[in-house]
This record gives sequence, structure tokens and C-alpha cells, in this order.
Amino acid sequence: MASRIPSLNVLTVFEAAARHLSFKNAAEELCISSPAVSHQIKVLEKQLGVSLFKRLNRALALTPIGQAYYDDIHGAIKQLSVATSKVLDKGE
Repeated sequence: MASRIPSLNVLTVFEAAARHLSFKNAAEELCISSPAVSHQIKVLEKQLGVSLFKRLNRALALTPIGQAYYDDIHGAIKQLSVATSKVLDKGE
């Protein structure tokens, strides 16, 4: 069976939203709109077939599966960021 890994873009959006527990703060960090973050999260949830966030009144929380997914991908996203920074620093 072929792997169906979500795009790096959608995973980056999820990681930021999960870390901040805020679509607004994730949007500010990523320089995109809050509705764009919300849309990307909905795309990811549809692709995975699970809810990753509990949308509460004026609050956001991870579901248990969302927390587990965040825990699993956070390190990989951070590692990609560090690797990219190293390359960019060497290019100066």
C-alpha cells in the first residue's frame, strides 16, 4: 500500500496551530490568514479521517489523537527547520 503522507505545507500549518493552540497565532507566525489555517486543518482532518482539534468557545484544544500526532511530527518539523537554517547560514 502506498504511503499517503500529507503535504509538508499542511503539516507545518498543523504543527504551528497545535503548538500555539491558536489558528490566529499560527497564521501570524506563518504569514497567512486565520481562515487559511482553518482551511488547511480541515483538509488535513479530512485526509486523515479524524478530528485533530476540539473547537471550543473562543478556545482550541487538541483531541487525544491530535496530541499524539503533534508529538510525533513536532520533532520532524523542527529538524527540517534546523537543517534549512544551517544551509541558509552556509550560503552567506
